[in-house]
Amino acid sequence: MSLRNPLARAKGLGSAKDGTSHWWHQRLTAIALLLLSPWFVILMVGMIGDDQITVRAVLAQPLTAALMTAFVLSLLWHAKLGLQVVIEDYVHGGAELLLQVIVKFVFAIAAIASLLAIGRIVFTA
Repeated sequence: MSLRNPLARAKGLGSAKDGTSHWWHQRLTAIALLLLSPWFVILMVGMIGDDQITVRAVLAQPLTAALMTAFVLSLLWHAKLGLQVVIEDYVHGGAELLLQVIVKFVFAIAAIASLLAIGRIVFTA
């Protein structure tokens, strides 16, 4: 039990001034996913049984490629923001910083790999 005043303990531990922006980004990516997920499911179900050439031709269309890019980036950004909150809430100390850095690198690499894959399909189909 600490005899310090709660205000003294909280000094310097106030808002980092980015909670509102984080909250908005989480909501905007959720809305994007809400709109793009049905499109993605319909697209995937519609391509069941198609051969690779047909699937590549469909994914190489400009509108489809743009929507796929938006879907993948929204999904990765939303997941990264969600994991960041989970780590902030449940992990403390040095492990928290390490996990935050790992999450940022993993999602950055996943975004780059996804964009390269979509680009490859678009430009080689």
